[in-house]
Amino acid sequence: MTRTRTIRPRRPLLAGTTAVAAMAVTAGLVAATAEPAKAATGPKLSLIAATKSITLTSWKEEPGVYLDLGTYLTAEGRPLELKVTRKSYKDPVTITQTVYEGGKAKAKVLPKGTVKDFSGLRDFAEITVTDKAGKKVLSRSEDFCPNNASGRVRPDAPATSKYPESCPTNPFTLGSVWGVEKGWAANTYAGSYTDPAMLAAGTYTAKVRVAKKYRDLFGIDDKPATVKVTVRERSYEDEQSATGPASRSSASGEHAGHGAAHPAPTAHTGHGPGHAPTPAQAAAPVTSGAGPSYNVGHGPLKAAPPALPWALKKQQAARSMRVGDTGGQTDGSRKAPALQPLSKRPAGKPSVPDVPKPDLRSLPAYGIVVSDGEKDIPGKDHLAFSANVWNAGPAQLVVDGFRSPGKAKMDAYQYFYDAKGKQVGYTPTGTMEWDPRPGHMHWHFTDFASYRLLKADKKEAVRSGKEAFCLANTDAIDYTVKNANWHPFNTDLATACGEENSISVREVLDVGSGDTYSQDLPGQSFDITEVPNGTYYIQVLANPEKRLKETDVDNNSALRKIVLGGKPGKRTVTVPAHDLVNKN
Repeated sequence: MTRTRTIRPRRPLLAGTTAVAAMAVTAGLVAATAEPAKAATGPKLSLIAATKSITLTSWKEEPGVYLDLGTYLTAEGRPLELKVTRKSYKDPVTITQTVYEGGKAKAKVLPKGTVKDFSGLRDFAEITVTDKAGKKVLSRSEDFCPNNASGRVRPDAPATSKYPESCPTNPFTLGSVWGVEKGWAANTYAGSYTDPAMLAAGTYTAKVRVAKKYRDLFGIDDKPATVKVTVRERSYEDEQSATGPASRSSASGEHAGHGAAHPAPTAHTGHGPGHAPTPAQAAAPVTSGAGPSYNVGHGPLKAAPPALPWALKKQQAARSMRVGDTGGQTDGSRKAPALQPLSKRPAGKPSVPDVPKPDLRSLPAYGIVVSDGEKDIPGKDHLAFSANVWNAGPAQLVVDGFRSPGKAKMDAYQYFYDAKGKQVGYTPTGTMEWDPRPGHMHWHFTDFASYRLLKADKKEAVRSGKEAFCLANTDAIDYTVKNANWHPFNTDLATACGEENSISVREVLDVGSGDTYSQDLPGQSFDITEVPNGTYYIQVLANPEKRLKETDVDNNSALRKIVLGGKPGKRTVTVPAHDLVNKN
């Protein structure tokens, strides 16, 4: 059980990732192999170092360095593809590898305990650091997300990777796909999932090797990568005085070139069987590298490890944080532009055809804390939490809003598509309204979800005032479901939900993705000032008015048990485990 005392909820920091520039092919780096005469059962994996030496920065304000050593896992012959799932929250997380026999894909079940969650392969990389005298000063193991920042290692490799761009960390994730594309390499750096290394300024030698259990499991040669490391000490104050605040992000020379000037690969729209392009999407656009950001109001999906030093990204993000659900991105890897609405509102008779529809499902609440009144009304106790509604498919949720000139609200319509992506019907589904509050400033679709605090007998005690939403694909909840889109659009709130002068807006919730909102503002969080201590349930309810047409409306509710305690002004909340999920 997790017991949380009165604290102010903080937004999770998103670690930005970018696709690395294609690494030069040299004889000592990668030897491209020809396809074997017989069908391979899996990929040929190798650990390589992109550079022989690297400079890392230790900031005086936050001592320690993050060991982004430029080591990568490469895949040749076949891609490395792993599917991580759990049947329910009562079942452990399991993992299978896609292998090929006779040219046909087959799921190979990997040993129990290979994974415990969805954040990556545990203790994959073993790192040893020695000083100039050869004395060992650090030894550690780090996890590896195969979806980390990646790039091609040879020019004839596929132009884009079909795999997702981060490993999800939502505690209620149900399924994930991890992969290293053939001819590509993924950074082994654990980034935000690891602690900084306390190394003084000076020179070191770092040796990185794949742990034996993974070498045996995947047939990886025991060839460690060695990198010379120079640690230099700097301060934010000196950096600001030398370059100015606007230049600080590019001043750390060892990571220059990971910004918007280096676009990430175009998102891949065809993932093989079961992953064809979904109706509302054409070919994905080229996207830019993303700087650090809070996905404020939404979140909290951690990204694959960052390119910039984690301490620096955290400092930058803290300066840019604002209240409310402002612009941000979900997995930190890119800012996906919004899908364009139709040029005019639909004509003809509305209809709900017999074609695949979305299936909206709620996840249990998490991130549950009692706020201390810092931003709330003094003398009031509020229960804050995060809630996610996701789309299990097999079709996207596509909603367009159209504005009559001079009117404050838009009329909203849900669209339906056949198997070939042709629009075959539409139906009115409420309204969209402009939210002018600081930190919002975008169009909200009304009645998408609602939140209630229920008594032990499941009767309503308090209702959240939050029922209007800007839809964005903030979390990868289950990328193993049919038609899941591994590269969703509308991940960036700044583009997904329109401007005040917009004449129309399109909001989309992709198959496999969910939208998390953090309910921590007055009117959204639950006012528990007069609520007695005892057992309660937080209910997350999707499509409460049943205005949206979906496959199944019987799975729209999720409950999370909590126990309120304490005294007025010092209330506490205890959050029992939800089956095997023991995270608040």
